[in-house]
Order: sequence, then structure tokens, then C-alpha cells
Amino acid sequence: MSDDYRNDGPRRVGQVKEITSLANPIIKDIKALSLKKARDETKTFMAEGLKLVIDALELGWTIRTLVYSKAAKGKPMVEKAAARTIASGGLVLEVSEKVMSAITRRDNPQMVAGVFEQRWMALKDVRPSASETWVALDRVRDPGNLGTIIRTADAAGASGVILVGDCTDPFSLETVRATMGSLFAVPLVKATPADFLRWKKDSGARLVATHLAGAVDYRTIDYRSKPVVLMMGNEQSGLPDDLAGAADALARIPQVGRADSLNLAVATGVMLFEVRRHLLSLDAPR
Repeated sequence: MSDDYRNDGPRRVGQVKEITSLANPIIKDIKALSLKKARDETKTFMAEGLKLVIDALELGWTIRTLVYSKAAKGKPMVEKAAARTIASGGLVLEVSEKVMSAITRRDNPQMVAGVFEQRWMALKDVRPSASETWVALDRVRDPGNLGTIIRTADAAGASGVILVGDCTDPFSLETVRATMGSLFAVPLVKATPADFLRWKKDSGARLVATHLAGAVDYRTIDYRSKPVVLMMGNEQSGLPDDLAGAADALARIPQVGRADSLNLAVATGVMLFEVRRHLLSLDAPR
């Protein structure tokens, strides 16, 4: 990685750097963030769109690099984001549309993108209180599903998402896009199945898991008396026996018709809004 982009390297602070070449090493480093290896090494990721960048800055996420296309130059909100980036020691790049397309891998790219530091919450710091709902996902593999679930968790007022086992990366470009900005508002936790099961015993929460065998109608479960951890299984294989066996209640969504299953993100949405139904109203403050 180039020195401009390394954590410990020098930064060109206080100025905007113009780049038109795809061969520029800083651009190569940003493009590499499409690969999990590069994201893991730098502990960074990219988000596209001015609204997402501003939301992230307002929520206190650390921006490393702000990139905007020449067409966005001079726009007040872009200038404000650039000033905040420079003030926090980040790099600001003004690039050609060709470079922006290459970075975002889109033919009609957004005019603004930001490279941010990843943020994870430790499992030991998750202590659900009475009205909280957490979503736990076992080996979720599809980036679109994960992004949609994070977005839905945000909309339903869930407190965070726990990724159990070998899950897809929430900071991939596809997942970040699917969250529509909710990634910046929803705490994320990583856990091994063993750590999750140990944590569950001490959490004081009711673990509700969706399951085909021995399950009851999801509308009949008590979601009010304790905080709830909603556990959803892998897209193909569902929940393994050890996780299902640790559940305080096994839930099933009644279905008719020819479809034999629901998409994971849809099923999670149905469950989440039922779990939180007694806490949600149309006139609740946003």
C-alpha cells in the first residue's frame, strides 16, 4: 500500500489532491478495498454517496479519505465534508469521472465516496436491557441479505447485529450499498458459536430462533418480558443443532402457496417487526 494511504504513513493534510490517472497508487489502494484481504489489512472500507458520507461523519465514524468527482466541486455539502475530512487529518481527492467509475465499479457512479475505518463492538459489551432487540445471524453468506437485514434492523429499532461464525463481510461494497446508510447506525458484533452461546447464558435475554422442527407460530411467543435476541440461520442449511438447542423459543412463520421458504432477509424482517410490535408506533420520534 502507498504511504499516502497507510495508517502510519504521511498525509497531505490541508489540501485537495487532484487525480486523473487510474495508475495512481492511492487510487489503486482504494480500488483494492473491493477485496476482503485489503479491507482486513487496512481495517477500512468504502461507502458511496454524499448522504452516506455525511451521515457517517455526523455519527462520529473516522474518515480516512474523501473522494469526489470534478462535477461535485464547489457544492456546499461536498465542501463541508471536505473541510471535516481535512480537519480530522484525512485526505481529500478530486478525481475524474473515469477514476470515480473505477473506484466504485459503476458506469454511472455517485459523485462522492468516502473511505472509513471499520468499527466493531465487542460481544462482552453487549448487555441487552428490557426493551432491546438484537439480531444474531448464523453464517449469513449473501451480501445483499446481510445489508438488507442491517437496514431492516435499523428501521425496526433493533440495537445491533451479531454475526455468528463464518459470515459474509458487512463492510463489502455490496453489503454497504444494501444497508442504504444504516451500517453507520447499527452496531456490529463478531462472535464464534461457542462465544455466542457462553454470552447468551449470561445475557438475561430470551433467545428466539426460527426453526422448522418443534417450532411454534411466531405470533404466539412472549417478546415483552425480557430483551430478545432473534437468531436466524444460514440461507441454505438453517440453524445447527447447538444453536437451535440453546434457544428459549423456536419460531416458525406460517406459509401457504408453492414457495417452501422465505428469503432470509424477508423472514428476518417479518420476525423483527413482530418482536418489536409492542414498541413501535407511527408517531414514535425518529
